[in-house]
Amino acid sequence: MTQHPPKETVERVNKLRQLINDYRYHYHVLDESTMSEAAADSLKHELSQLEEKYPELITPDSPTQRVAGVALDKFKKVTHRTRMISLSDVFNREEVEAWVARIDRLLPGKKHEFICDIKMDGLACALIYQDGVLEQAVTRGDSHVGEDVTMNVRTIENVPLRLRDNQKYAHILRGRTEIRGEIVMYKPDFERLNKVRKSAGQPVFKNPRNLAAGTIRQLDPQLVADRPLHFVGYDILRDNPDDVPSNAVGYDMMNRIGITTSKQTRVSTSVNDVMDYVDDLGKRREKFVFNTDGVVIKVNNRAQFADLGIVGKTPRGAVAFKYAAEEATTIVRDIVISIGRTGAATPVAVFDPVEVAGTTVQHASLHNADEIARLDVRIGDTVVIFKAGDIIPQVQSVVTELRPKNAKKFDYQKALAHQYPELEFERRGKDVVYRVKGSSSDLILKRSVEYYASKGALDIDTLGEKNVVALVDAGLVRDVADIYKLTVDDLLGLERFADISAKKLINAIQEKKNPPLEKFILGLGIRHVGAQTAIDLANRFHSVDSLSRATIDDLSHVEGIGGVVAESIVAWFADPDNEKLLKKFDDLGVKPHYEKKTGKLVGQSFVITGTLESMGRDVAADKIRALGGAFQSSVAKDTTYLVAGGKVGASKLKKAKDYGTEIIDEDGLLKLLG
Repeated sequence: MTQHPPKETVERVNKLRQLINDYRYHYHVLDESTMSEAAADSLKHELSQLEEKYPELITPDSPTQRVAGVALDKFKKVTHRTRMISLSDVFNREEVEAWVARIDRLLPGKKHEFICDIKMDGLACALIYQDGVLEQAVTRGDSHVGEDVTMNVRTIENVPLRLRDNQKYAHILRGRTEIRGEIVMYKPDFERLNKVRKSAGQPVFKNPRNLAAGTIRQLDPQLVADRPLHFVGYDILRDNPDDVPSNAVGYDMMNRIGITTSKQTRVSTSVNDVMDYVDDLGKRREKFVFNTDGVVIKVNNRAQFADLGIVGKTPRGAVAFKYAAEEATTIVRDIVISIGRTGAATPVAVFDPVEVAGTTVQHASLHNADEIARLDVRIGDTVVIFKAGDIIPQVQSVVTELRPKNAKKFDYQKALAHQYPELEFERRGKDVVYRVKGSSSDLILKRSVEYYASKGALDIDTLGEKNVVALVDAGLVRDVADIYKLTVDDLLGLERFADISAKKLINAIQEKKNPPLEKFILGLGIRHVGAQTAIDLANRFHSVDSLSRATIDDLSHVEGIGGVVAESIVAWFADPDNEKLLKKFDDLGVKPHYEKKTGKLVGQSFVITGTLESMGRDVAADKIRALGGAFQSSVAKDTTYLVAGGKVGASKLKKAKDYGTEIIDEDGLLKLLG
């Protein structure tokens, strides 16, 4: 004889369900905790035991019924009552304004407001409730027909199996209610899952969106139950459209009946309001636990939305504002190697300029030889470039299907020998980085600081070789920018300095906080960039920031700069150590300035051959540049004068005659210099 449950047991079961559902609502929808997770688990366990003892008390919406069912052979196809349409994309304010202007033309004289919400990067899904109880879950599919994934969606903890009672919207619990939203995996859960897989020697998943979509389409609900997914609602549909008069009301309904939403919605009355929301969200979106790639902007009034209709596959009454892509593909044109301040050889991929996360990038560090081997990146390869927020762009992967047939594996040692024939490199112990052989990082640093302070560069008085050695050996200077952090007290701790000499050096350094741009560029010690090239770069780009963003093509248009020099400049600015160094200069108030060159020699260029009696060649070059002229190392088509001193080189004379360059002697130069 079947034992019927006592009345108090029935009441207990109902109260347990209500309490557990209340906990779930506060936890998932309101981000509040009414009890500890352990306490909630204990209540679920009690409910499970009571239902096991009295099976007739089990209902489809009971919290215990989230357990995964048996694996399916395939998913059943389901036709949507209302198409799950996609949205047209817009990418800037002008396109948003154009969209609003079209709405104004289609709804003349009607005021309208907009509702904005974060665009979730997940799998679109519809939850269908009948009289408040979850009946079916269907994927978007092709917008007309999706797949029945009810068994899998039931395992998602924040999906209510029964909608929450609410007096304000009691009618929503009667009849058919469809909730549309995105199934997502939160970033912390994704990272934890990948960490476990990595420690187990399993391949890691690529991104949360793909994992969420792939998980929901698993035929085994148990696998879905083992992965933490979340449903985030963005729309509610009823058979009677008047039940949901506006999208803002729809969000309020969802929040009250137990559906998790993004909590980022805002009603706006103008394009300015909309764009303020877009800009604000763009600054905050990296901190969200879920991924997003944009903002959904809809006409708030649903009757107006319906009147606007659909064009093709997209509604006129809504658009998706897309933030700049964080991934893009481009082609690697070269791999150049930069020598950093520690003597480390850092490979840099130089590629066709591409827009990533709102900025144009053209190079990315490949870190070391092992990373190149791991990626198997080759010159000519199509690669995926990744940049999240303010992170430095990186090569994520190679699209091997597009690899040219003649692409060869990158030979790191051969490339080092070719690009730096005068240097030797070695890998020490377990170090993954090749470094300059026979040169310690301190020795390279000392040379860098000496060069920066030298007469040809910033010309910092009293910061010569011996003082540089003392500062580096004392640990006071760990990079070139550190000289601007020095204080008199720092120097007085060293044997070489007394009060007067310490103050003199500090004053001399501080006086060079606003150096001429060309002197600063020269002082950076970029390979192949001499005094005249630094001037040419300053005249062309006018700032360090502009120069740092120059492409190889931009640089090759500067007179006298060929492919080798252009690659060297690009590689220097791509080196992460150098990027940090430039930021440090800026943080310490070092602001190079550009002044357009004036003087009677502007537009004239000089080459000196042979020896001069009145001055050295470097002094002559400085005097020419001071008057706005250019000093060249060899005769070219644009050379104005060849200055012929003693022991003249015949080849230069011949070249000058061939080009029609005027040849003058030392007296002629002195007259021009005044």
